[in-house]
Amino acid sequence: MSTIDRILDSALAGNRISLEDCIQLYESDQIEKMGHVANQIMLRHHPDPITTFVIGRNINYTNICDVYCRFCAFYRAPGSNEGYVLPDETIFQKIQETLDVNGTEILMQGGTNPNLPFTYYTNLLREIKKRFDITMHSFSPAEILKMKDVSGGLTLEEVMRELNMAGLDSLPGGGGEILDDRTRRKISRLKGSWRDWMDVMQMAHKIGMSTTATMVIGFGESMEERALHLLRVRDAQDECIANKYNSPGFLAFISWTFQPDNTNLKADKLGPDDYLKNVAISRIMLDNIPNFQSSWVTMGPEVGKKSLHFGCNDFGSTMIEENVVSAAGTTHKVNIGSTLQIIREAGKIPAQRNTRYEILRIFDNEEDKVDNDFVMQN
Repeated sequence: MSTIDRILDSALAGNRISLEDCIQLYESDQIEKMGHVANQIMLRHHPDPITTFVIGRNINYTNICDVYCRFCAFYRAPGSNEGYVLPDETIFQKIQETLDVNGTEILMQGGTNPNLPFTYYTNLLREIKKRFDITMHSFSPAEILKMKDVSGGLTLEEVMRELNMAGLDSLPGGGGEILDDRTRRKISRLKGSWRDWMDVMQMAHKIGMSTTATMVIGFGESMEERALHLLRVRDAQDECIANKYNSPGFLAFISWTFQPDNTNLKADKLGPDDYLKNVAISRIMLDNIPNFQSSWVTMGPEVGKKSLHFGCNDFGSTMIEENVVSAAGTTHKVNIGSTLQIIREAGKIPAQRNTRYEILRIFDNEEDKVDNDFVMQN
């Protein structure tokens, strides 16, 4: 029996794979075999042939950022005449448009804007919750740490508790990239260490918030660094479970490939096989995270469809609006109607969920229609 077969058989038997095992999977080209095992593991978590999605909207409230990540084509430096902060009324309008198409989630993210005081965020969240019944799945760890910097001396826990009380429901995993400092120093020197990112996530778990974890490959990182990324996410999830926090911890894992176009970081653009292999290995390694999202925004609907047989059980968000990946030259438009179609073409039954992965509606009839198709805008 080959080493890869041994690792995969052990994973299928319910055993955890080690860091060394994970590295060996990354160094292997047996992608279809890994995908098959990942799919079997996914079916243990989700035996029904259902693929979920959430109707959500990205709102990029500001593009002003003082972290200057080399891989980002979206940000503008403080003082730039192309910088903006959206008026509150514009944000409210975007939320209302989301609710009008039965949306349930707002992913509000921007740059680390040094000109916004901490009260900007808490006041905005309160005003949103006063007006709308919608889940705020918003702000990356880098943004949270910037809020701490401008808060006038609050601790990380105090900042996060205030945000939670003001209306922040859960935390997305943006800014994870690769959780290893060698690569982080190369691509985003000012964003902080992998430990900084994880500290925010673990604090969210401690105070009862759910989060998601992300991973971006294709920065020139080593296979060991990819494996370390997964191990560190798995360890943090173990810690959340062991401490019996009032939080499910990482509800989902999402990975995608770096999109180098229009950025200051030159790298070879990875292909679909690299992405699908990463999805499969992640599902095999992360035995304590229930949901894996397909990244159709970066990879396109066809690869997204295939990922539903490589370990993914979720098609992510319809993402009515998305500007960050789009700024790097990658824009795959999918509306709600075509989301249903793509999931069905993969042999699955589509179902709308909320941020907590609770199913709201199953589209089990081919004749099911959505009232409004709201195309992702740029």
